[in-house]
Amino acid sequence: MMRGLWTAASGMSAQQMNIDTVSNNLANANTTGFKKSRANFQDLMYQTQLIAGAPTPSGGQVPTGIQVGMGVKPSSVQKVFTQGDYVHTGNDLDMAIEGDGFFKVLHGEQEVFTRAGNFTLDSEGFITTPAGDRLQPEIAIPAETVLVTVTSDGTLTAHGQEDTVLLTAEIPVFNFANAAGLFAMGGNLLRPTEGSGEAIEGIPGTDGFGSLTNQSLEMSNVNIVDEMVAMIVGQRAYEANSKALQTGDRMMETANNLKR
Repeated sequence: MMRGLWTAASGMSAQQMNIDTVSNNLANANTTGFKKSRANFQDLMYQTQLIAGAPTPSGGQVPTGIQVGMGVKPSSVQKVFTQGDYVHTGNDLDMAIEGDGFFKVLHGEQEVFTRAGNFTLDSEGFITTPAGDRLQPEIAIPAETVLVTVTSDGTLTAHGQEDTVLLTAEIPVFNFANAAGLFAMGGNLLRPTEGSGEAIEGIPGTDGFGSLTNQSLEMSNVNIVDEMVAMIVGQRAYEANSKALQTGDRMMETANNLKR
């Protein structure tokens, strides 16, 4: 069996994953706090027919060997945590992290993390995500509040009539040694893994933690032009591998038809 068939097939499979990743990025181009993904690949083992440096019959050495690659496989699909653009919304409970860090929310019984700061209030006045996951630590806004402000260091203040202060609370941010190792759960949520390490709590704007911006949201970091270029490159690579597969098939057909 011609090895080129399997090599080309592995290339087609890899480019299919590449296009799948690009498609998901484009689908989430307007998702608040979304971080794009990048497919990474690595070459497979090589069939070694001649080792470089092997002695020749004349007493010399082979300068370069003969190694034939066996194709490609996906090595990872990595989240890229570059900063997204900011949009001013004017909503008191909208927050954006400028720099590194995540908000912590309670999803069922599990503490998970998000970059999406489009918070709202539930029926009990607690700050929650649109899906109802409460911000941690829990903060309940008094019913008579007329204005909520959040400073860059995470200090939340609820103001009543005549600028009276009804509540003051602190909103921490959390970081990870390897944010790319977080597990994407969907719904703008990420949970820690062994690869990400444990969450590190910090005060916004200090010790490398990002600061908070009130009445603003961080949008997706997807650049549509870059993704379109990546999609075109992936499509052409897929076509090239399919051509290699067809060429291998024709070569085998020619060999099979040598004797009739």
